[in-house]
Amino acid sequence: MTGLGTASASASRTAATSASQQVAPVTGTTSGTTTSATSAGSAASAREQAPPRGRAAATASPLYRTGTLPTMRCQAGQIRAGSAASYRTFVTKIIRCLNLAWKTQFRKTNLAFSQPRLRFSTTKVNTPCGRWPSSAGGLYCSSNRTIYIGVTREVLKNAFPANHAQFIAHEYGHHVQRLAGIMDYYGSSIWRASSSTKLAFSRRLELQADCLGSAFLRKISEDLPVEPAHWDAMVSWVNANGHKNWPKNDHGKGRSQAYWMERGYNAGSPSGCNTWTAPSGRVA
Repeated sequence: MTGLGTASASASRTAATSASQQVAPVTGTTSGTTTSATSAGSAASAREQAPPRGRAAATASPLYRTGTLPTMRCQAGQIRAGSAASYRTFVTKIIRCLNLAWKTQFRKTNLAFSQPRLRFSTTKVNTPCGRWPSSAGGLYCSSNRTIYIGVTREVLKNAFPANHAQFIAHEYGHHVQRLAGIMDYYGSSIWRASSSTKLAFSRRLELQADCLGSAFLRKISEDLPVEPAHWDAMVSWVNANGHKNWPKNDHGKGRSQAYWMERGYNAGSPSGCNTWTAPSGRVA
């Protein structure tokens, strides 16, 4: 979820909205593993730790103590307005960059890391998590750990790389939450909860993804690049308009979105993104 503080802002907003959907994770096993691979896997498992469970997964995640994300050179290139090919290339390179950055971050915690799947779609397809929300330009489904990115005329009107990089990094932030156990805590907390409680938890989840996405954007800001004036315009636009696609207020008010974007960008680290212990006014 990002916006652009220029004359293109109204057009870019539709392209840069996002939503996450969660269902109970599916687990399984794979047959046919060789002895050497099994041994290597056992050694890796011995080093890896299970993520915290329950409330601690969100409020005291070890990711908050991993310091800044690595500075990355994604070399994602430019997006040509109206060009689906250039947009797909850009998104793919940003996802690869996110994979490397978050793999490094997870290694600091000994938590298991795996890459999400990426799927492009020219229509709002149904996913294992349900329908694609009408107001969303993309989404993350935790059931199959897949990031869905829409490739539509409206999306392709916006050729500003920083807007799209922030949007993609937000969706990837939901994958980070999934791996860290935060999404499991979210899912169990909203089970049979009241509507107001569900919305409050959803805001904490979405605003954290805003923050994590902005932390990554900071670490690629020189490579992309992200000019200070452009960043300020993005934040100002979100502050005024960020809530307009989410009438139920499940993503937070514009001022809340802008606040967590700035926290993530200024920190360049997950340490600034603990929405779960923030006072209610900061996640309104």
